[in-house]
Amino acid sequence: MFNRVLVANRGEIAVRVIRALHELGVEAVAVHSTADEQALHVRLADNSVRIGPAPAAESYLSVPALIAAAETTGCEAVHPGYGFLSENAGFVRACEENDLVFIGPPAEVMERMGDKARAKAEMHAAGVPLVPGTNVVAGPEDALAAAEELGFPVLLKAAAGGGGKGMRVVIEPSALHGAYERAAAEAHAAFGDGSLYVEKVIAPARHVEIQVLCDHHGNVLTCGERECSVQRRHQKLIEESPSPALDDEQREAMEAAAERASRHIGYRNAGTFEFLVGPDGSFSFIELNARLQVEHPVTELVTGLDLVREQVRIAAGEPLGHGGRAGPRNGHAIELRINAEDPARGFAPAPGRIERFRPPLGPGIRVDTFVEDGTTITPYYDSLIAKLIIVDASRRLAIERARRALRELELEGVPTTREVLAEILDSDEFRSGEYSTSFLEEAGARLPALAGS
Repeated sequence: MFNRVLVANRGEIAVRVIRALHELGVEAVAVHSTADEQALHVRLADNSVRIGPAPAAESYLSVPALIAAAETTGCEAVHPGYGFLSENAGFVRACEENDLVFIGPPAEVMERMGDKARAKAEMHAAGVPLVPGTNVVAGPEDALAAAEELGFPVLLKAAAGGGGKGMRVVIEPSALHGAYERAAAEAHAAFGDGSLYVEKVIAPARHVEIQVLCDHHGNVLTCGERECSVQRRHQKLIEESPSPALDDEQREAMEAAAERASRHIGYRNAGTFEFLVGPDGSFSFIELNARLQVEHPVTELVTGLDLVREQVRIAAGEPLGHGGRAGPRNGHAIELRINAEDPARGFAPAPGRIERFRPPLGPGIRVDTFVEDGTTITPYYDSLIAKLIIVDASRRLAIERARRALRELELEGVPTTREVLAEILDSDEFRSGEYSTSFLEEAGARLPALAGS
């Protein structure tokens, strides 16, 4: 096991990783920008290093600054969290070149799976179903020809990244050129690469993902699914496990596909295979997230696993207890993302000062956060304030507990997603479990919190 690990992130995920390291008896070194001098993750860590000014490009995305911080503090490993450099193969190679263990997959695997066209070829070779689509297209004319062959509507997607960046749905041919230019520009700004590819839109569809853990001893453990279909602008708002859309046969087929894919590509550490599930129950691979996910606590509460702890143990060379399927799986878990955003203005970021924060308490409620009274939500970083994760014996009970948690949450100072989350939980679609990725778009007019958006 490591003695000291650098946590190359901020916010709630840095807090989460530092706590896991301390439980393993490992010292944690935090990094921070000038905007995060007094942040909770800095105070919780055993040591901290200022790595630059507030803009992420000059701090949390600065590979030289992070490597220097790890070396000067005597760290043996680096945990990237999620976002920032967590899926940057260049950062992984920089860690390897400086004798630092990267707590995640190898650079070579990350490069292969980060190339969306190559990832699709690898999945096809592993016998994993794919969404009908193309490799990278040369430009809007090629995209139009491909779209006409696939049939509208289609989705333009960035080849170099995910998270909803560089992504546009195109309903008809006349809209394709404009959508292509906007998606390519957004992709280039986010990933430094404006390449796009085209996929057929599956509608209505569910977004369901499979969590895996893979060690260096040949064990592949699949940890069940997470239902992530409640989204705005391809960004998740609510996740739950198990998915109300799957039966046992479908679940096993998806987990078996994720296991085959993990073995085929030589995956290591924690990863998530994302799928679209069509109205007929068929599933198709979307992408592999070669990192820890924001919504990982949903899986933890159902399986009893500590995914961050397992990440560190795997990176240190320790074996998983077993491969196959994680179990037993108990109850139902729901995660609610409390973001500093204004739903009535299209979920526009709403930075500001948290005047009062009192999280809900009681049985079956977990709150992952970094905020306190007086915390400033800056415009430089992600708008996530806190994650409320609820577990109970059944989906019906978990929904009622989630409603109670939202009622008890006290958060003053900035607009948040709390009210729209409560309205979603109360909706007929969510309560029935019969919703799709277009739920918010279709239900917006009926949700008061979205009025005017």
